Amino acid sequence: MTATEAAANAAGTRTVVEPAPAPDTSLLKPGAPMHYTVKRGDTLWGIATMYLKDPWLWPEVWIINPQIPNPHLIYPGDTLALAFGADGRPQIRVEQAGAARLEPRLRSTALDNAIPTIPYSVIAAFLSRPSVMSSEQISHAPYVLAFRDRHEVAGSGNEVYVRNLSAGENARFAVVHVATPLRDPDDGKVVGYEGIYTATALVQRPGDPAKALLIDPARETLRGDRLLSTDASETPINFALHAPAAPVHGRIIDVVGGIELVGQYQVVVINRGKRHGLEAGNVLAVDQAGDVVHDLYRGGRNIGSTIGTAFAPKVRLPDERSGTLLVFKVFDRLSYGLIVGASNTIHVADVVRNP
Repeated sequence: MTATEAAANAAGTRTVVEPAPAPDTSLLKPGAPMHYTVKRGDTLWGIATMYLKDPWLWPEVWIINPQIPNPHLIYPGDTLALAFGADGRPQIRVEQAGAARLEPRLRSTALDNAIPTIPYSVIAAFLSRPSVMSSEQISHAPYVLAFRDRHEVAGSGNEVYVRNLSAGENARFAVVHVATPLRDPDDGKVVGYEGIYTATALVQRPGDPAKALLIDPARETLRGDRLLSTDASETPINFALHAPAAPVHGRIIDVVGGIELVGQYQVVVINRGKRHGLEAGNVLAVDQAGDVVHDLYRGGRNIGSTIGTAFAPKVRLPDERSGTLLVFKVFDRLSYGLIVGASNTIHVADVVRNP
């Protein structure tokens, strides 16, 4: 074999290196930072919104760094880095751990908590003074049995007797009056009730019945009013963002606070829950329900000018996207959700669906 033939054979066996795929930026927001240092007050939703066009796709880009403590969580002081994998898809990971992850003996300050998914402050008032109750809550909640000194109603400084209350001395509960029922528009069945906060009950003597003192009143307390826990730990605010695994199509059936127009960071109630596959962390699109209008112009003429609108055909306008809802507490047939984005006014009866 000549030198020329050998060189030709060697060239034929060389490995061809394929070019790396171009970075896929379709999920990213324009201007997404390559590096970001997490600050106190940040939330997972806020960070995901900063990086992604669709924040609920965060699990698709989040890469766990096994070399740091608590790799599933994000802490103030952590430095996040945006990069692209071998397939060109975006990846976000903790590039440098903040001081909050150090061992206690290496820290001179108290441990910062991991950042929450949503800001606790926006649901704190709802949790401390509940204004919506599910049917399950009412069935199992402790209730006011009677008043001391034979009062017919109770107010500030009055003592009440409560049944089914398992709590120690000085525990606090919100006293809520059961008001208007909430019905599922799909079948008309009652799935919950509007509640009216009446006072805070301070447990003085455990037992059955337990004795409690009413403080911080908003109105009179009646027999049968329910006691609901105000312990924030019962409503975790750290959970993974994700779209529902199954198709969801429901409606907003109530707005906490009784207001008609809903905006960002307001709590709403929807007629979908565990039995429909929902769980805390699910993100839903909110669509403004399309109006029904009369078609006065069919056939090229103004029907309204001759025979009136009553005989004109009706047309339902399409639903239009108006916001985004994050589910944070789930019951069997209803859930509580926080409006985390609103591009238009949101109302009761608006549609919630998979994003």
